[in-house]
Amino acid sequence: MKIIETVAEFRQEWANLKELESLSLGLVPTMGFLHEGHISLVKKSVSQNDVTAATIFVNPTQFGENEDFEDYPRDMKSDLDFLDCEGVDIVFVPSLEEMYPEGFETSINVGSIATRLEGKYRPGHFSGVATVVCKLLSICRPDRAYFGQKDAQQCAVIMALNRDLCLGSEIVVGETIRSSDGLALSSRNSYLSDSEREKALSLSSGLFAARKLWRSGENASDRLRSVVLNEILSGNSEVPVEIDYVSVADKNTFMEIDRIEEAGNAIILVAAKIGTTRLIDNVALV
Repeated sequence: MKIIETVAEFRQEWANLKELESLSLGLVPTMGFLHEGHISLVKKSVSQNDVTAATIFVNPTQFGENEDFEDYPRDMKSDLDFLDCEGVDIVFVPSLEEMYPEGFETSINVGSIATRLEGKYRPGHFSGVATVVCKLLSICRPDRAYFGQKDAQQCAVIMALNRDLCLGSEIVVGETIRSSDGLALSSRNSYLSDSEREKALSLSSGLFAARKLWRSGENASDRLRSVVLNEILSGNSEVPVEIDYVSVADKNTFMEIDRIEEAGNAIILVAAKIGTTRLIDNVALV
């Protein structure tokens, strides 16, 4: 496994590999502190491509002013060990100055899809995501790039970015990976105390309960949202909970819908602070 820190070195390494034979490249962008969700994407890339590259870069432009950029969990040694064991060929670990050199002023606006839900509660977040992903796709030129369904709206933003700017990669979305009790894996889960983690389970249990109700024939969005809200707000009241949204939305536009008319077109999403930790989750109505 080769560890690369600069854009020029990455491009040269990939050019050298491609000179030998026609090879496909899979890219797994991450912010590090890897868990089994990331590793599932790495495994998918390794199985589908000749060469797999991963990136580790905690991107400051997608964090809000009062968010956890400085405290975001980091463990480079563990991450590199994980990636090496999984057969990753190249790891790109650029510095902040490499990605955003002096004088850098460009940002990307992906339009209305980035103004809803996460875009509303985290202003500027998706511009930061779109800008760094555009840079990574432009630097690496992968045949396929891999992202997780837990960040469903982010995946839609990246697909729009890739399509509209003709970046040329196939965007592959991997399923949400959960712990045995249902909690969606996230690097931020490490912030949770034992009692907070127990309370955090209400996000997934609420989503699963709403999906079960929908599968039994309920298609009114307000009823499904109520199931999720009631699950989150019940139980241990000693752990503070602040719900940003519970949404039943079109899976492509992320606009709210009143009734689910067709299977596969809608998604239920939730964002909430459990204690001081903000978590998101979703399930597709299929």
